[in-house]
Formats: sequence, C-alpha cells, structure tokens
Amino acid sequence: MRDFRNVDAWHKAHQFTLHVFRITESFPKAEVFGLSMLLRRGSANIPMKIAEGCGQDENPAYFRCLQQARALATECEYLLLLARDLQFMEPEGYDALQGQLVEVRKMLSGLMKSLPV
Repeated sequence: MRDFRNVDAWHKAHQFTLHVFRITESFPKAEVFGLSMLLRRGSANIPMKIAEGCGQDENPAYFRCLQQARALATECEYLLLLARDLQFMEPEGYDALQGQLVEVRKMLSGLMKSLPV
C-alpha cells in the first residue's frame, strides 16, 4: 500500500482541484447544479482515484485507478473548454487550468509507464 500524499501526480491533481473550486465560485448562479458542479466533481475525482489506487495492494488495480484518473482528466478538459466557450471564465483562467491539467495527465501517464504490470 502506498501513501497518496507521497505521489507527485496526486499533489498536482489536488492543486488543480483547489483552483477549479476557486474559479467556479464566479460562475453564474444558474450553474451551481450544472457545469460548476460537474467541473468540481470531475476535478475532485482525479485525486480521489489516485488515492484509491494507492490503497490497492496489487499493481494492476493501481494501474486501473490511474487510468481512470487520466480519463477523468480528459473529461475535465472538455468541461473547461465548454466553460471557456460559454464565457464563464476568462481565457487566462482557462489557460492556467488547462496547463495544470495537461501536466497532471502527463504525470499520470509517466506513473503508469513506470509500473510493472
């Protein structure tokens, strides 16, 4: 079993989630149960999947959780694009979040490649 707090990808995903929560505070109130909630839930699920994987005893189970986290990151990438195109966020905010998300996905891919499955 691994401690998720020692996984760099988890730290980066956690920071991304905190950034998403802060930026979605400025979304229109009509989006509280819409896009804002989807983005918040999606972003929080990325580090949660990493943490879940760290609780697995077998590398294949850990690998599957990392795959799921990477897939969730891709879903969030679309949600960010939608929020930007709906003008719920400034282009600079989108660029910052997008950059964080790309880094998280790269880190997850690297971590997956390093596992003997």
